[in-house]
Amino acid sequence: MLTTKTHDILIIGAGIFGITTALEMNRRGYQVAIFDPGPLPHPLAASTDISKMIRMEYGSDEAYTALAEQAHKGWLQWNEDLGDELFHDVGVAMLTRAPMAPGDFEYESYHLLLKRGHTPERISAQTISQRFPAWKPGAYVDGFFHAQGGYAESGRVVATLVRRAEAEGVTLYPEHKVETLLEEDHHVRGVRTSAGGIFHAEQVVVTSGAWTALLVPELAPVLKVTGHPIFHLKPADPALFTAPDFAVFAADSSRTGWYGFPLHPREQVIKIANHGVGQVLHPERDKRVVTERDVEKLRAFLAEALPELYDAPLVATRRCLYVDTPDGDFWIDHHPQRAGLTVATGDSGHGFKFAPVLGGLIADAIEGKPNPWLPRFRWRDFSAQHVQKEASRYQG
Repeated sequence: MLTTKTHDILIIGAGIFGITTALEMNRRGYQVAIFDPGPLPHPLAASTDISKMIRMEYGSDEAYTALAEQAHKGWLQWNEDLGDELFHDVGVAMLTRAPMAPGDFEYESYHLLLKRGHTPERISAQTISQRFPAWKPGAYVDGFFHAQGGYAESGRVVATLVRRAEAEGVTLYPEHKVETLLEEDHHVRGVRTSAGGIFHAEQVVVTSGAWTALLVPELAPVLKVTGHPIFHLKPADPALFTAPDFAVFAADSSRTGWYGFPLHPREQVIKIANHGVGQVLHPERDKRVVTERDVEKLRAFLAEALPELYDAPLVATRRCLYVDTPDGDFWIDHHPQRAGLTVATGDSGHGFKFAPVLGGLIADAIEGKPNPWLPRFRWRDFSAQHVQKEASRYQG
């Protein structure tokens, strides 16, 4: 049966971009509804997993570093406000296989942190072996440890924010897939769901992650969906991989893509993943499988770096979908030709860490308020020469 309802703001997608926007817009006095195919958290959403790295390290990019500083404060505040340790501030180790040198992601990150008043600790091969004994001696010879950083239990974060949004008055429509944006004279005025529901609003916000271009097809040439392998391993010696003896790490990531986490306090597994080129996928038509070749690469990395995990049982895998923009920056702006439509997407594999500030960023874009970071995330054109900027990511 066809139903019609009206709200001030309709948000499509209840991942980390969408749910933080819903909370912020609701607190600004709007009547907000959020749609998602569900269940929540959506099992295929990029936000859904056991952990995401929270770091300030962005090479020489001072803007992202400053934004990450604000987000780190927000994570600590969320732990207090939400009454749960969703963010674990256990520190981050940035390790290199050769001495850090100017131009390297780690070198530039280290020196920018110092410039901004942080106190990262430079660590040598000997320090790495003594402080983090799981690492193969001599495999990594330089780097630094930054105590301000760690990981968030991402799936639990989204679930907690969904509950908070509902408690604060946001209308949730789980298991409601938006199929069409309703538009008159180049003005988006609502949505139609697969169940036949029609919803009207002054503003529609697409925060659909990998599915964004299905609703806003003019972005298909700009947004590339890539899948990246994630592995959950069961260690024989959990203590060896428990913080503080094992930190969140990036293992020469700009050259290898490898990063990972200490023993998860609930799942009792080690998560390791690759932040690299990935595999181009369609969000609905293609299977999201981790291949035998992916596992072979993981085992080769473990043999070289973390030998105690080499034979560890692989208890779960998933292929996480990024929404890549050509320059690696987020895409948060009003649509230039379609009034009433805002798009917030383009996580490019590094968006979740900004969760405590994302809602404010997107809300300012919706309201047209000045925000020092929004010009970087504006609707933009690209030449064929644009390359990925995010310095920690392996480019192949």
